[in-house]
Order: sequence, then structure tokens, then C-alpha cells
Amino acid sequence: MRKALLTLGIIAAGTGVGAALAQTVDGLDLGAIQRRADAQAADAAILSDEVARRAKDYREDAETIQSAAMEKVKGLEPATLAKGPKGPVDFDELVASAASNLKDNRGTAPQFMVFVSLSMPEQALRQIINETSAAGGFVVFRGFPNNSGKQFIAAMSKVVEKDDQFASIGIDPRLFRAFNITAVPTYVAVSSDFSPCDGLACKTTPPPFDSISGNVTTSYVLQTFSDDNGPGALVARAALKNLRGAR
Repeated sequence: MRKALLTLGIIAAGTGVGAALAQTVDGLDLGAIQRRADAQAADAAILSDEVARRAKDYREDAETIQSAAMEKVKGLEPATLAKGPKGPVDFDELVASAASNLKDNRGTAPQFMVFVSLSMPEQALRQIINETSAAGGFVVFRGFPNNSGKQFIAAMSKVVEKDDQFASIGIDPRLFRAFNITAVPTYVAVSSDFSPCDGLACKTTPPPFDSISGNVTTSYVLQTFSDDNGPGALVARAALKNLRGAR
């Protein structure tokens, strides 16, 4: 009977009628029960707010972690990867920055880059990789298809003809955001060195640059940048000299 009354008292406190029952339930301090219930309600509200706040933080963190995890797939077992022109792809080379990508030691971003996608025809990708790597530029993908490193490497094995070209291929969604890339291929020549912001979800304001989108050759783009004498002209001339020297 006392257990039943105690349960009734807690329910009453939660519904605002505890004062009316306080005179009829012997041995119970319904005021104290009311205060505990109020405190618990306040605690629950605080907990709910904290969960909501953390959920937002975790969504942001999850995006960063997902992007960072993509960069760490170099730990994949090489024997399980698709074969390239000369055996298993060296993914360490793929994710490493190329020292010769038209940048000096003050910035981490290349100054001549071509933004591409695996949705492009293989022959077009193969030509861009060949010409851009010869020019000393960088071929940039937004991310892995279906978040799969294996799918990406399998696709690369079909379009990369020389092992040293992997050093001119990278994945960086920050650069796509920085230059507002909405179509591929897009060619960009930047006026000076710069570094993308540290956060993988952030957006960098790049230096002045030239850009061309469309199915054109790398030599045509570099010649156009050079002739127009815009922000990327000096970089374009250096890249064009590299490209011609490689032929």
C-alpha cells in the first residue's frame, strides 16, 4: 500500500496536483518530491540541450573525420589493390605532394592545377594526366567514388601510364571549394603561392587566378593564359615550357 501511495505521489507531483494530495497522504513529503521532480526535469532539459549541441558538433567532426580517413587509405594492403601499369599502385606516391608542382616552399597548394572527375571519359583523363604531369601541374579530384579508395585506385590504373605521374594526382575538396569548381575539367593558374585552410570543411580565398573550363588541351589553356597576360600568365609560361620540353 505504501509503495502504491509513493507512486501516486510522484505522478501527482509531475502533474501539478501534489499540493492537493499533501494533506491526504500520510508520511510523504510531497513538497520534497515536487522539488526533486523539478530538478530532474531541469536536468533532463540540460541533457537534451547538450545532446543537441553535441550532435551538431559531431556532424561537423564526422565530415572532417571522413575526409581525413580518405587521406589515410594508404594503409590499405597493396596486394589487395588493382594492378597498375607496373604492378600494385604505390598509394604513398599518390597522396604525397609533388615537390615540382609549380610551388615554392612558402605555400602548399600547386599553382597550376586541373580539376577533374572520374565521370569523365578515360581517354580524356589519360590525356590530362599525361599533359598536366609533364607541365609540372597537379590533377585534382574532389574525393573517392562511393568513398572507396579501392574503386579510385582501380580507376587510376586505367588512366595512369607512368608511375611518376601518381605524384601529380591528388584529392582535395578544399581546392574545389576555394575556386568554386562546378564543371570539369577546369584549368586554373594562380598568380602566387598559397596554402588551403587547415579545416577540411573550410573555404580558402585564393590569390588572383586564371581559369578555363571545357574539353580543350592543356597546351591550348597554357598558351591562352600566357597570351592574355592575366594573373596566371607567369605560371602558365613556365608550365608551357615544361610541357614542350617533355615532348
